[in-house]
Amino acid sequence: MDRQMILSRRPVMGVRGLQGFVGSTCPHICTVVNFKELAEHHRSKHPGCTPTIVVDAMCCLRYWYTPESWICGGQWREYFSALRDFVKSFTAVGIRLIFFFDGMVEQDKRDEWVKRRLKNNREISRIFHYIKSHKEQPGRNMFFIPSGLAVFTRFALKSLGQETLCSLQEADYEVASYGLQNNCLGILGEDTDYLIYDTCPYFSISELCLDSLDTVMLCREKLCESLDISLADLPLLACLLGNDIIPEGMFESFRYKCLSSYTSVKENFDKKGNIILAVADHISKVLRLHQGEKKLEEMLPLGPNKALFYKGVASYLLPGQKSPWFFQKPKGLITLDKEVGSMSSDPESKQEVPMCTDPESKQGVPMCTDPESKQGVPLCTDPDSKQGIPMCTDPESKQGVPMCTDPESKQGVPMWTDPESKQGVPVCTDPESKQGVPVSTDPDSKQAVPMCIDPGSKEGFLLCTHPESKQGVPVCTHPEFKQGDPVCTHPESMQGDPVCTHPESKQGVPMYAYSEYRQGVPMRTYSESKQGVPMCTHTEFKQKSPLGADSEFKLETPICTNPGIKQEDLVNMEPEIKQQVTMVSDPEILKIARAHHVQAESYLVYNIMSSGEIECSNTLEDALDQALPSQAFVYRPVRQRVYSLLLGGGEDGASTCPTVKEWFVYSGNPLRHPDLVRPLQMNIPGGTPNLKLLWLNQDAGIQARRLDALLGCFDLSSSREELQAVENPFKALCCLLTYLFVQVDTLCLEDLHAFIAQALCLQGKPTVQLVDLQLDYIDARAVQLGSLLVRGLTTLVLVNSACGFPWRMSDFMPWNVFDGKLFHQKYLQSEKGCTVEALVEQNRSRLTKFHALKSVVCKACVRENRRIVSRQHWHSPQPGRWGRQGSGSHRTSSGYSRAGQGQHWRDQGPGNRQYEPDHWRRYSSSGWSN
Repeated sequence: MDRQMILSRRPVMGVRGLQGFVGSTCPHICTVVNFKELAEHHRSKHPGCTPTIVVDAMCCLRYWYTPESWICGGQWREYFSALRDFVKSFTAVGIRLIFFFDGMVEQDKRDEWVKRRLKNNREISRIFHYIKSHKEQPGRNMFFIPSGLAVFTRFALKSLGQETLCSLQEADYEVASYGLQNNCLGILGEDTDYLIYDTCPYFSISELCLDSLDTVMLCREKLCESLDISLADLPLLACLLGNDIIPEGMFESFRYKCLSSYTSVKENFDKKGNIILAVADHISKVLRLHQGEKKLEEMLPLGPNKALFYKGVASYLLPGQKSPWFFQKPKGLITLDKEVGSMSSDPESKQEVPMCTDPESKQGVPMCTDPESKQGVPLCTDPDSKQGIPMCTDPESKQGVPMCTDPESKQGVPMWTDPESKQGVPVCTDPESKQGVPVSTDPDSKQAVPMCIDPGSKEGFLLCTHPESKQGVPVCTHPEFKQGDPVCTHPESMQGDPVCTHPESKQGVPMYAYSEYRQGVPMRTYSESKQGVPMCTHTEFKQKSPLGADSEFKLETPICTNPGIKQEDLVNMEPEIKQQVTMVSDPEILKIARAHHVQAESYLVYNIMSSGEIECSNTLEDALDQALPSQAFVYRPVRQRVYSLLLGGGEDGASTCPTVKEWFVYSGNPLRHPDLVRPLQMNIPGGTPNLKLLWLNQDAGIQARRLDALLGCFDLSSSREELQAVENPFKALCCLLTYLFVQVDTLCLEDLHAFIAQALCLQGKPTVQLVDLQLDYIDARAVQLGSLLVRGLTTLVLVNSACGFPWRMSDFMPWNVFDGKLFHQKYLQSEKGCTVEALVEQNRSRLTKFHALKSVVCKACVRENRRIVSRQHWHSPQPGRWGRQGSGSHRTSSGYSRAGQGQHWRDQGPGNRQYEPDHWRRYSSSGWSN
């Protein structure tokens, strides 16, 4: 592999311009290290601790994919072998690897995700143009990773016995957090964000030599030394330069102002290098002068981007870390601006006491010195204890108010005298009413929390501020999880119920406490019954799922996830755990889905159930080939039935469950908005089973119900017996091929022959023989067909996960049923008119199996009113080899064709329109008959 070619095209990850800056301007921060030596040093320093490297798998995919051929759909046997060699190289020297994969795209990074997908579309267009012009695979400078590589890499690593985790947010945060909290040897990846996080050492995958285990370590301490800034300044620098959250253009004018005032411009450095030096110089020489005194928005041109900027900086703070750039003034305390004028004697202590003059009363006021600030604080005399008590001035009444010292912050807090107990109670100032509000100290957070006094019980209740009304709302503390919840008064019982704030309406929603999970669940009150019903949940699952995935992939690995710390409050910048509103309210089912997601045992299931939003990256598809639909449309009916199964709650679920947001890449989709896709009612004998039955029930016969659900998702229930008779691993392949040929009328008998022949021949071929396989030329249509099948295999992973794993995952792993070059060879042979005997390489056993598999697929298609015929039987000549004319037709779920109704896949249009289920059944070209 030409590594330099690939490095030149790798996507920009992390901080803009920092990778090039490090290579050209600060090469001294890069140090060649050897993993074997580092592991030995780690063991001597930490006896009994296994050296562990956290691997950002998404950064490593293009470096792991070493097969020469990448255009035909993937050389999966070769890739699996390369992964095995990678793992063996580290385990041989006693290094433990733990792999993290991105589990979802955060909303803050959606724009960057879209930008990259549109860029990939342009690259794919150039790839197909090259193929049509040269009939060969483009050079490595146009390398594009095969479709589904990230999904199947998870399962490949698990089958190799590796700990593989899927993140609940962007993986880089969880990678950095895990590395820091578990004293790891380092992080292996290719993302300059790892230079910004204050975590364990960062190693480059692009510089790794697997034979010697040498690579480059990038030292963030040396980077700070070169820039004359501290580690705590790096998140600020990253956001000012631009990253995956902060668009590069947001502070472009600010960066050029820094550059114009920078006096140490290096002529031999490039422009971006000088900009980074100038911004760092501004941080160290200008911003740092006011650090802790001014807020960032007072020093930087944040404007309307203040919230996003703060979020960007906070995104680099790992659990337990704080930024010195988050300025916080003490609340409820306004110190008197007085000068020390004289000394007075305290009649009780007989000691001299400093005095100051109150600007309002013009009288002398005793003072004491605050041990923290070293400033003078006015005193008043407590009539009971006869002791001096610090005072502050109420800005409204202009009168002195007694203070007490907060034991945590060591700062003075105003006090209020409880008329019942005659004791002082700390108060804070309500920003709306400008009045003092009693406060209590939260025993967990150690922070002051406003209170109100119940006139009946004389007891104090904690308050929280309602985001809309800005008024205090009483809070009750749940005895189980010790957290304060806002309360509202139930109109019937007149008792207080905990509430949470709904993120959309910003209104308080009553909560119900699940004692098992020790968390509050928002409730919905029905006007008829006046009773609350739990409507969403967010739980930190601490138990492993009772339902195992395929035992081949299941590992006893801990669920290591970061707690989801978000720093939304721009005043306090205190971390909070956001209450997640989920699509499914059953906490037990969500717990299982989340566990499978985190342990990388499922695909997209938890995303659908938690956020109702999924995405699929680019696929090698020819935007100019009007005869083949995009995989996004071909498999959408399957996904719609999965939505019904996961969100509908059983019978007639599709009519009641919400739409799902799909960010799928296809030609003509600008990705400005997600497609809103409605669930599609399933047709399963005996009715649609609920998830508790599919996921939790271990009774005999439940496996048959799971299989019914899987076939129902593909709308192939009528072919159950024929498919069940097929041996593994071809059962899943026949299911997929049947679905494909029912859906797409432009697939012909020659295509079916190629798909079946390559799967059969793959079983007997060693990897080295697949490596040596040479193709006569590359066909653009065959390239797209290979990608279409692989995307079908990922769809099988989704369906199998959703239905409770009726089939073994290994049966539709591509290294067992598909090889890109081998399929391409069989496709070219079939197109030339080679006999079936030639396709199966004159092997009698394969020939028998070939006819059996072909019979299953063809009979199932006939049952769906789809007869597969040879390309030679197509009557009308087409403009070009695979052009199409006219509008399409689609096949309904009942199995008959209705020409001209519905929408053709090319006319469905992108954007956020809601897609009805019936539009997705059958694609054909009206110029070809069957």
